[in-house]
Amino acid sequence: MMTLYLNPRTRRFSQTRAAGVYVPVDVSASGEEYVLRAYLPGLKADDVQIEVLENTVTIHGEFANQVLDENEQLMLRELPSGAFERTLRLPTDLDAERAQAEMQDGVLTLRVAKAEHAKSKKISVLAK
Repeated sequence: MMTLYLNPRTRRFSQTRAAGVYVPVDVSASGEEYVLRAYLPGLKADDVQIEVLENTVTIHGEFANQVLDENEQLMLRELPSGAFERTLRLPTDLDAERAQAEMQDGVLTLRVAKAEHAKSKKISVLAK
């Protein structure tokens, strides 16, 4: 399992990674939402599960093992196979009810809105 932490001061991710299948992810942010894009070639939408809790997004699933014919001998294996889990901790709480995910051409795109209490608010100052 890999967990990413975004430090709001430096805007850099720190991460911990365990052995297993590595799933590359891009994360971008706007004032309203985060957009996560994960590279999952060969998987269908039904092969992927997503969990959103507080400020954490977890993506997990499994790449099928390649089946060889009985007269084939594997000489090199670089394609992913087996289970994966990727956890990303974002700097603000998320609104899981408004999350949307789609899979196209092996790329998972997940849009997760920031929770209302986590959005910045402008406050007008009244002069007296």
